[in-house]
Amino acid sequence: MSDHRTEIRDGMTVEWDAPIEMDDGIVLRCDVYRPIEDGNYPVIISYGPYGKLLHFEDLYTDQWRRMARNHPDVVAGSSNLYQNWEVVDPEKWVPDGYAVVRVDSRGAGRSPGFLDIWSAREARDFHDCIEWAGTRPWSNGKVGANGISYYAMNQWQVAALKPPHLAAICIWEGAADFYRDLAYHGGILCAFGRTWYPSQVKTVQHGVGENGFRSRMNGDWVAGPPTLSQEELGSSRADFWRDCQDNPLDSAAYWQSRMPNWSKVEVPLFSSGNWGGQGLHPRGNFEGFVRSASDQKWLEIHGIEHWTEFYTDYGVALQKKFFGHFLKGEDTGWKDQPKVQLQIRHPGERFVERHEDAWPIPRTRWTRFHLHAGDHSLNEAPPAADGTVTYAGLGEGATFLTAPMAEDTEITGPMAARLFVSSSTEDADLFLVVRVFAPDFREVTFQGALDPNTPVAQGWLRASHRKLDESLSLPYRPYHTHDEVQKLTPSEVYALDIEIWPSCIVVPRGYRVGLSVRGRDYEWPGGKAAGLGTLGAVFTGVGPFKHDDAGDRPARVYGGDVTIHVGPDRPSHLLLPIIPG
Repeated sequence: MSDHRTEIRDGMTVEWDAPIEMDDGIVLRCDVYRPIEDGNYPVIISYGPYGKLLHFEDLYTDQWRRMARNHPDVVAGSSNLYQNWEVVDPEKWVPDGYAVVRVDSRGAGRSPGFLDIWSAREARDFHDCIEWAGTRPWSNGKVGANGISYYAMNQWQVAALKPPHLAAICIWEGAADFYRDLAYHGGILCAFGRTWYPSQVKTVQHGVGENGFRSRMNGDWVAGPPTLSQEELGSSRADFWRDCQDNPLDSAAYWQSRMPNWSKVEVPLFSSGNWGGQGLHPRGNFEGFVRSASDQKWLEIHGIEHWTEFYTDYGVALQKKFFGHFLKGEDTGWKDQPKVQLQIRHPGERFVERHEDAWPIPRTRWTRFHLHAGDHSLNEAPPAADGTVTYAGLGEGATFLTAPMAEDTEITGPMAARLFVSSSTEDADLFLVVRVFAPDFREVTFQGALDPNTPVAQGWLRASHRKLDESLSLPYRPYHTHDEVQKLTPSEVYALDIEIWPSCIVVPRGYRVGLSVRGRDYEWPGGKAAGLGTLGAVFTGVGPFKHDDAGDRPARVYGGDVTIHVGPDRPSHLLLPIIPG
């Protein structure tokens, strides 16, 4: 049995392993940090599988040490004993009159049960945990969900269930569409789950017990108390990577059961994304902001690492400004918060804050840059004659470049491409990379959410998944159904509309914009860089978001020649969101 106990320490009342009974009798466990004084406090809650008792530094050593070194404001004003991956530090929230509740999700950490991530069962559990927190004697009845990544992604799901005590949600770098955002980019299997699930979820599955971590917070086993055999652990969890492989279409019940119903997301929300999060999170932040039914919603987009700004003074101040308004009724100034707050990105990791009224930015000048075959150029003028560019289907592809920019040019927003393509085989995978090059043709990359050499923007499409949902597609954001496979007839030309995830860059005068159309993942020309301990020792430009599963991309199907067709009747182009100066 878990040991539910209460103690006073570090200026807080702390409840360890408080029990929350679910509707099927399973008892989940949570930790509660709250003020010592009796009272009714607003609640900040998180629910997820990463182990509420695991100290940030113990598994995410590289991330913690880099953040603590480069951002001293993160560690200031706290003992940092209770720092936990991707959730708030209670020592920075409890003194402001909040109760912080961390729930280990079903089958993870200290909570027993069958581990099935992002499932409908988990969403229902989260709903009931919110209701539990909202009805405690120390609660004021208003619960706010907050956290990064997993702890953000499931907020979209639970918000659609409308728990009565949920008063606000802060989705910090949180994907929403598990098929399009995470598992299948443009219909191409992403291998992220192959790395992430074993290293970050299975390591803290309930029952790892003495074979796992002992908590530096209170001395308990992070993923215990029982210690189960490998057979017992295996029978108590779903195989996420296998589930991804076994469900290649979005029409599968597996993905549909995980998709939030935007029409039912009505709670006040703050969606905070990262320009450099290609391959996982930012698409969900934008889609959720635009498509949710809430009439009280705000968007903020920043840069640098995936985990950093949530913990900095900048991020914590935004969160408290938001929750103070909705959970406490305080005049925090949130009523004057701009609907859209953007950190506009410049080369050299320089960001300039700017406020907007809507997303996409209403004054955007949507501009087509046409592909020209003869000189591999990108030009606003369409080509006068037909032409073709052919590359190996699993190769590095072809790059098209603009002339040097005559003035500083801002590109901020969603992007898209329409390419006229034929293949010598029955299918083709297209990897699109929007790039920026200095006058000496050195590429401008950024510290992305994970990879230190992330390009400006990326998009993907499997040609056989070209079918569009006409009701959801927009000129700047094609939306593919991914509900059937439409094989190609070799050598026949097809028009492919390709979504490129939103991004931001101010291209300096004299620099060029490039579009690479590739047959495989982008690779930074500068070579390999150090990775992160939990997600791979080496990164090459796309971090852990690779598309290299041999079973998904056999050479006999995807290794033939691919030809891009251009001309007056085949206007292959890149659509860019140019923001007037």
